[in-house]
Amino acid sequence: MKLLIQGLSFSYAHRTILKDLTMKMSDGEFVTILGPSGVGKSTILNILSGMLKPDRGSIFMDQERITGVTPHFAYMPQDDLLFPWKTVLDNVCLYGAIHKTKSLQRAEAIRLLPDFGLSGYEHAYPDELSGGMRQRAAFLRTVLCRSEILLLDEPFGALDVITRGEMQDWLLTMQKRLNQTILLVTHDIDEAIYLSDRILILNGTPASITRELVIEKEERTREWLYGQGPLRMQIHNLIREVN
Repeated sequence: MKLLIQGLSFSYAHRTILKDLTMKMSDGEFVTILGPSGVGKSTILNILSGMLKPDRGSIFMDQERITGVTPHFAYMPQDDLLFPWKTVLDNVCLYGAIHKTKSLQRAEAIRLLPDFGLSGYEHAYPDELSGGMRQRAAFLRTVLCRSEILLLDEPFGALDVITRGEMQDWLLTMQKRLNQTILLVTHDIDEAIYLSDRILILNGTPASITRELVIEKEERTREWLYGQGPLRMQIHNLIREVN
């Protein structure tokens, strides 16, 4: 088991947000957390990234207990957070610059630019890129951290529906190519169905994982997704349930 969370609880301003949350992830798995707004989905990512400290509970990576900020996780928020005064190459190599490995990371970034649809844009600035290209640059920056699990918080939420669909197709391809373990938070039920191996429903006050859905499909296509009406309705009803 790559990641195991046991009995995680978190409170903020005297309000319990998460209570006794337990979940697990296998190596190379794509797991999505779905739930109503404000239920605590992003809080889970913030705890894993070390930005928040839980009240109780344990987090294990490969059976080793971890706490605080660790190199096991790389976090990509909804906003791309690209520095406007830095080129694409400098932006994606930020981790290397901080950790004194920039020259090695630049070589790896240049090798990966074509896979991320950014070939020829290494010396461009963020305001010269489309929304989708900016998100691909942010994703490349996250991948270059070489962490075991990528934490993606609504990465395509600010994009228009056409670009969002294109980015979902691209992410599905890249996840298979990189064999990367990914934990995604999203409000988009179709996005969760299309991308995930498993969907975890986070619900209740305080919140916990109330249901787990396995998406058994080797090849994902838009035609297949359009036929998932019953599953979409099931997930919608699960999210609306109040414990």
